[in-house]
Formats: sequence, C-alpha cells, structure tokens
Amino acid sequence: MEAALMRAVVLNCTLKKSPDQSNTDLLAQVVIDELAKKDVDVTTFRLADHAIPPGVSTDLGDGDEWPRIHAALLDAEILVFATPTWVGHPSSLAQRALERMDAMISETDDEDRPVAYNRVAGVVVTGNEDGAHHVISEIAGGLGDIGYTIPGQAWTYWNRGPGPGPSFSETSEGHEWSENTGRTMAANLHAVALALAERPIPA
Repeated sequence: MEAALMRAVVLNCTLKKSPDQSNTDLLAQVVIDELAKKDVDVTTFRLADHAIPPGVSTDLGDGDEWPRIHAALLDAEILVFATPTWVGHPSSLAQRALERMDAMISETDDEDRPVAYNRVAGVVVTGNEDGAHHVISEIAGGLGDIGYTIPGQAWTYWNRGPGPGPSFSETSEGHEWSENTGRTMAANLHAVALALAERPIPA
C-alpha cells in the first residue's frame, strides 16, 4: 500500500463542543502533525459536536450520526483515540464510543475477519491530575477486544500531577515530554500499519 493512501481517524472525546478550546485536541494535534509528515490523511471527529445516542449497535436510526463515524473508521488504517481524564476515568463520550464500537466485534470483512483486524490504534490522554496510565489501559484494552492492533508505545499523555491545577493549555510544564512521546506514538502507529498492510493478519 502506498503511504500517501494511508488514512487515520482521530476521535476527540472532549466534553467541550466546538469552538471551545480542547486541551485534548491540542495534544492530539502533535500526533496528527507527525502523521501528516508521513503522508497520512487525517480526519478528526469531536464527538461532542455529533448526535451519538447510547447503545451497542452501529446504526440506531433517528438522527444517529455514529454510522458516518463508523464508516470513517472502516476507511482508515489508523485510529487515534483521544480523551480527557475525569474523576480518574476516560470521559463519558470515550466510553460511549467504545460501546458503539462494540458492534464491530461481530462485523466481518470479505474474508470473515472482524472489521477492526489489520488496523492499528493508539491513545492520547490529558488531565490535570494523575491517572493517565489507568485511562490508557482502559481504552487500549477495549480497542484490543474490538480487534485493533495496539503497537508498543502507541500512546502519549499529559497531566500536571496530583491535585488541582492548570490545564495543558495553561502551562508549559511537561509539554516537551508529552510532545516527543506523541511523535514517537505517531511513528509507531505508522510503522505497524505499514507492516500489517504488507502482511495482513490471516483469516
């Protein structure tokens, strides 16, 4: 597969609707920029801007906007799942996205493989308190169950540390590490996506 044809989808699970500034979006942008350098076409969905009712089916009808996002997921080789941390957990929209993606476990491709096979995924997490590793493990575990391949070090995060404090956009503390890790995340996602394109998981 030509690198120029590779596609990525970013699911930004911030609770803020556009045009409010999203700290999660700011860190995810580091990954997006690095993927763009590798000629990956990136599409971002800010889930708070879409009508996504709760459920575990791909299409719930009556104005459900998830089917369009689902179609984009199936058209992409790379998924970046980005979420803030609230009370030590992924956002409610992140959980809702995973629940809607649960339907993908029983959806198969032309060779009878789960549709998430031969796609890679990584996680971006922001928050002003600790808990990022817990959130990463929750998201990565769910995506692995759905069928995504999770490369080594396919994540980045930022948090200020224990206790309340400034958000990502309000301080430069820790940015260098988070951004360097984000660039590595992008490189690893791209490398494994290329490997799977050349030698897919067999049916």
